[in-house]
Amino acid sequence: MAAKAIAVLKLSRRINNVIAFAQAVATAMNKNPLFPTPTPTMATYEADVAALVAAESVAVTRAKGAAETRNAKLAVVEADLEALRTYVQGVVDTSPPANGVSIIESAGMTVRKVTLHDKAALTVHQEPITGSVKLLAKAAKRPAVYSWEYSTDQKTWVAMPQTLEAKTALSGLTAGTIYYFRVQILSKAGGDANWSGVVALMVI
Repeated sequence: MAAKAIAVLKLSRRINNVIAFAQAVATAMNKNPLFPTPTPTMATYEADVAALVAAESVAVTRAKGAAETRNAKLAVVEADLEALRTYVQGVVDTSPPANGVSIIESAGMTVRKVTLHDKAALTVHQEPITGSVKLLAKAAKRPAVYSWEYSTDQKTWVAMPQTLEAKTALSGLTAGTIYYFRVQILSKAGGDANWSGVVALMVI
């Protein structure tokens, strides 16, 4: 079976370790030609990391409210890291498989290899027509409705038409842009389902 390189974040529970890891990722990705347009931008990310460092220095004094402020800054950096992880994975997914490990390691992140024996919850493929993609979800065992969304920044999501099949297509996208996709499978029996993991693809 083929193995796919997956970028993962191994975040420690210790704040100082999180800061050290965040700074290492910043050093690795800043001006790295493999990552020309990261989301968030490196300037934003480095500012968020610096804000966390400053908040932690106040928190150790146990000043009133300092821990809460530090925790808020920590949440921002963790969200930034997850967004960067998704971005790096997008670069990996649009590169030759043999380059996956080196790309992830060059971002200062950890590599996990997954054997491709089970169908992914969502896959996105480039179509022959420029700006067009095809989305395939892992089909539910029972009749269901499939809700699809895409985004360019993982903050604002655009809803696509729902389908009764585990596939759909999208056209008119901007070539050279990384898009993020997700799917939600709603059983006709009722009840909400979680969104799938985000899949990134640079559209050509």
